Order: sequence, then structure tokens, then C-alpha cells
Amino acid sequence: MNAAASPVEPVAPADAGADGHGPAHGHGPAPAHGHGTRAILAALIANLGIAIAKFVGFLITGSASMLAEAGHSVADTTNQGLLLLGGRQAKKPEDEEHQFGYGMARYFWSFVVALILFSLGSLFAIYEGIKKLQNPHEVEKPAVAILILSVAIVLEGYSFRTALAESRPLKGSQSWWSFIRTSKVPELPVLLLEDSGALVGLVIALSGVGLTLVTGEVAFDAIGTLLIGALLGVIAAILIVEMRSLLLGEGVARDDRARVRTAVEGHAQVSRFIHARTMHLGPDDVLVATKVELSAELSFERVAAVIDEIEARIRTVLPAARVIYVEPAVFDSER
Repeated sequence: MNAAASPVEPVAPADAGADGHGPAHGHGPAPAHGHGTRAILAALIANLGIAIAKFVGFLITGSASMLAEAGHSVADTTNQGLLLLGGRQAKKPEDEEHQFGYGMARYFWSFVVALILFSLGSLFAIYEGIKKLQNPHEVEKPAVAILILSVAIVLEGYSFRTALAESRPLKGSQSWWSFIRTSKVPELPVLLLEDSGALVGLVIALSGVGLTLVTGEVAFDAIGTLLIGALLGVIAAILIVEMRSLLLGEGVARDDRARVRTAVEGHAQVSRFIHARTMHLGPDDVLVATKVELSAELSFERVAAVIDEIEARIRTVLPAARVIYVEPAVFDSER
């Protein structure tokens, strides 16, 4: 095999053309720049206000469900802070130590959100539920708890609606579950699951307090708290699996891989497409490495020019391909 790989200049912007300056037009996925930030800020503001209201509600009512929900909202608020931190770190330019840039910082902090904060929120709620079952006490002023939880549902609904609006341009025709499983923009699946989980958790807490008020049985409040903990645990497990996959390095979608292959095979001087490997260095930053067999009669100068042309063709169909390596090789069927 020849080792004549030709990288694109690492400082070229993601939307650069073949020469690193002009725009690249094509049918690749829509860039994800900016997607998620508005939703994160909306969720941060909503959850901060909700957390304060829930803590006040707990101090007034003594409701275990209210305390669990307050802890949930504190975790959610911290989540959004970490997601914003990851977005900021990802914008740092590449340097000698991180020569492909810092785009994966967004994956790392999303993984931290899933692994630590959701898990701790789940364990905290389960602990409070067990504690309330072992040492039951009446919910004081349940009307206050119901009012606060109702207002929290409205605010969480606004946050969830914002996350949906931010996600739709990237989701396309996929189902929501498929989008959560395949999205390369980590903040949006986190927010969608976080906000939907928060809404369900609020309904559970409201039901627990309401049943306690109607029946006089404080166990319903404790059971609601346990259900909230279980819900958070399920969300944590889903996000841990998805964020781990992104951290390990996911390739581009199957349709994008097919477009890359078609673009390479379409060059007149490519006699055989051997393979291509891709990896997301960030939501809008893709590494492409491809191996091709070129026409045997090409001169060295012409080989270099063909490699540049292949790079341009790849970037046309996959604008996020910032770093591209094309390796000329001789096809070996045994290998």
C-alpha cells in the first residue's frame, strides 16, 4: 500500500470549498451550528425558576415528591450549565495537543450530564421515597404543592416546546426515537429526554400529592417519589448508552456514506473504490479517510491533482468533512 495520504488543511472552515475558501454546495446534512443553544438557555431559565419554587413548596408542605422534584430541577439546571460549557469549549481552535480541535467536548459534557447528574437525581429521588415510606408524615398545605407543580408543568412545557422546535430541522422525516438514537448533536437528545422526563415526573408528583389529599394516605406521595426516581434512572441509562457511542467515535449516516462513495467512484481516474472510513469529531466536523485505486498511467503530479479533485467531490456531498485523507492503493482481494 502507498502511504501518499493528502490531508485537507486542518484550519479550513467546515463550509469551505475545495480550495479552502469558497462555499461547498451539496446534499449533505444541514449544519448543526447554533442548534440547541436557544433550547439550552430556555431550559436553564425555566428550571432555575422551577427549582426555587419547588424548594419553597417543600419547606411549606413537607412533600417528599416536591423535594424529589426540586432535586430533579437542580440537576436539570446544572445539566444546562454543563451543556453550555461543552459548547463553549468545542469552539476552541485546534492546537498542537488537540490537532483535530475540541469538538468532542460537547459529547464529553453530555456524557457527564447523563452519567452523573441524571443518575444522582434518580438515586436522590429513590432515597427520599424510601425514607418517606419508612417515616411517613402528612403533606402540609397540599394546595400550595399543587399550585407550584401546576406552574412548573407550564414552564417545563415551554422548555420542551423550544427543544422540539430546535430539533425539527435536524430530525427531518425520522421518528423522534430514531432522532434521539442517531443525532450527532448531543444537546438536543439530552434536552428532549430531560424535558419530557420532567413533564412526566411533574404529573407523577402532582398525582401523588393529589391522591394523598383525596385519600389521606401519605404513601401515595412516597410512591410518586419512587416512580420519579425510576423514571430518571431509565432516562439516564438511555443517554449514557447514546453519549458513550458518540464519545467512542461514530461514523456519518448510511446515506452520507453512500454519497461519499458515489462521489469518489464518479471520478474518471478512479478505477476502483476500495473503502472509506468516517468519524464525527463533533456535530459539524467529520473526518473522512478513503482508499482508492487510480488509473495506472497517471504521473505523480497528476495523482496529486486527482487527490485534490476527489477531496473537493467529497466535500461537495458532505460539507461537514473538514479533514479528508485520500490514499492511493492497489486493490488486493486477499486483504
